[in-house]
Amino acid sequence: MTGLTHFDDTGAAHMVDVSGKAVTDRVAVAEGVVRMSAETLALITEGRAKKGDVLAVARLAGIMAAKRTADLIPLCHPLPVTKVAVDLVADPALPGVRIEATVKTSGQTGVEMEALTAVSVAALTVYDMVKAVEKSMTIEGIRLVLKDGGKSGRYEANR
Repeated sequence: MTGLTHFDDTGAAHMVDVSGKAVTDRVAVAEGVVRMSAETLALITEGRAKKGDVLAVARLAGIMAAKRTADLIPLCHPLPVTKVAVDLVADPALPGVRIEATVKTSGQTGVEMEALTAVSVAALTVYDMVKAVEKSMTIEGIRLVLKDGGKSGRYEANR
């Protein structure tokens, strides 16, 4: 189990002890997309979805999810997030919705899982709000694109 921090010497899962780590400013950015038909995207962008403003509701869902990540993922530390921004942009070229979440904190561990959770739940919310008209939508490409702060430093994915 070398290199896997969520396992102890015997292979049992455990929460990582971060008490000895320095408090540093940390940021993480994640992205993903919801692909759909052009007709479904038009329903969203024209405000005709029966459940309401799809992008606004999904944005709030993503923000709420980032704040509740430790409740969803068993070995995540509860963190005092200092910023959560979730941007949803309609992209006719997909067609679909591009989602990006930025999460910040000052702490002893990073906010990658919070950013990934925000994108995931925002995408699921988009799906939920228009599934009555298109069940074949796909949620794709959820990934970490930036992480900065802490001992491991900066990571940037190729875009």
